[in-house]
Amino acid sequence: MGIDCRVQDLVNAYLGAVDSELPGLVEGLYLVGSVALDDFQPGVSDVDFVAVTATAPDAGGIAGLIRVHAQLRQQVPWPSFDGTYVTWQELAHDPRLAAPGPHAQGDRLTARGRSLRHPVTWHEIAQHGLALRGPARESVAIWTDRDRLRAWTLDNLDGYWRRWLERSARLFSKPGLTSLGSGSAEWGVLGVSRLHYTLATGEITSKRGAGLYAREAFPARWHQIVDECLRIRCDANGRSLYRSRRARRDDALAFMAMVIDDAHNLNGPPCPPGTP
Repeated sequence: MGIDCRVQDLVNAYLGAVDSELPGLVEGLYLVGSVALDDFQPGVSDVDFVAVTATAPDAGGIAGLIRVHAQLRQQVPWPSFDGTYVTWQELAHDPRLAAPGPHAQGDRLTARGRSLRHPVTWHEIAQHGLALRGPARESVAIWTDRDRLRAWTLDNLDGYWRRWLERSARLFSKPGLTSLGSGSAEWGVLGVSRLHYTLATGEITSKRGAGLYAREAFPARWHQIVDECLRIRCDANGRSLYRSRRARRDDALAFMAMVIDDAHNLNGPPCPPGTP
């Protein structure tokens, strides 16, 4: 799979900046998210990364990383370079055991964040991670556990997504009004579909892959909203399949509620032969 030239330019700029500021710190760099899943959409997608270090950065290393990401955003304003810093040892163990660590979001770096430090990220690196520095993912000891992945996914559906749905259902509120937007529909519909796919297959997929999966997994009643969200992601300038934003919102919220409920009825994929 080829990497978009804009992504490669961003990675080159990052590696040049971090090597200049903190020589030897970053031993491995793995792209995850839309780039690794062959779903990078110019103008829409961020570039998600996991940078691997021998030991956790100290206070001086954190200060240096803050400078690196601020400089990077000035040098390459788009796409956003978002990710986390972990050690090789953390990558080999359950991410719940990893202490909070540096997390970059755009030009800002949080010293003790937990974003991306969860089972989905670890499984995504193991299944799809693109090595831009360091050994190929197949050569790295990366923790995976299907039962933990399933538990985390269900918790995310019942925690983050069900609360998101409840807030969005109140139309005359800030989340409710936001839910009328195209981005909100795409985020919610494809977001819960990705998690349903993971519960059904044990694999990780992209937003586009989740939409294609949802078309096959759910009745024709839901095809219009799924197709609309695929259009928003892949052809935002195209014509909407809905006559009103309210109708699209109502379908999106109803679809999400259905998917979250249905996810609890999934038994998950069978374990491969030889799996304990």
